[in-house]
Amino acid sequence: MTDLVRVWAYLSESPLLWLAATLVAFVLGDGISRLSGRRPFANPTAISVVILGGLLLITGTRYDQYFEGAQFVHFLLGPATVALAVPIYRNFPQIRRLALPMIAALLSGSLVAVLVTIGLGKAFGLDAELIRTMAPKSATAPVAVGISDAIGGSTTLTAAMVILTGLTGAIFATPLLNLLGIRDWRARGFATGVVSHGIGTARAFQVHETAGAFASIGMGLNALLTAILVPLVISLL
Repeated sequence: MTDLVRVWAYLSESPLLWLAATLVAFVLGDGISRLSGRRPFANPTAISVVILGGLLLITGTRYDQYFEGAQFVHFLLGPATVALAVPIYRNFPQIRRLALPMIAALLSGSLVAVLVTIGLGKAFGLDAELIRTMAPKSATAPVAVGISDAIGGSTTLTAAMVILTGLTGAIFATPLLNLLGIRDWRARGFATGVVSHGIGTARAFQVHETAGAFASIGMGLNALLTAILVPLVISLL
């Protein structure tokens, strides 16, 4: 047992340990998701979070120590966000034809996400810093963290809220849209991308390619609009 403790103490100091743990956790989560037939509640990201959270709790590892090793994955969020230009370019003819309804959906979806978050925060008596932290939660992580930092929020907590928002959308978007009778894959994907960014977009690609493409568009455009809206709404309210 003493030897195992020494081995763990040595490995835990290596940044590659937590990068490897993150990748293994996602592979396990994706495998479980495939076995379930890609059911919404078997979301690979959610499963990965549970696995990693349990591992950090069991080993007594601090988050900052974990992030030191796993930050390369965080770094890749930037290029992944820039790569959203690809589906926008490929679907530009459809975007041009649907410009007006997409603009209306984007404005309403983005504005409602920000106003509801701030309104609920005030209603429940949250302090100003926490409200600023939560306000950009529907934007993709790199953008949300940047907004939070600029307006005086907690960037670490913002990242956690972004993940929770994405997981909620990825899990509940498909059943909810089915219940509402929305069959157009473009509308389904765009709505999912606007409210639940990258995690929801990944789920949309699993459901249908067109939905995934329009989710990418919604995610990218909402990131841009949220970066404008959140500081403006915060300053007004």
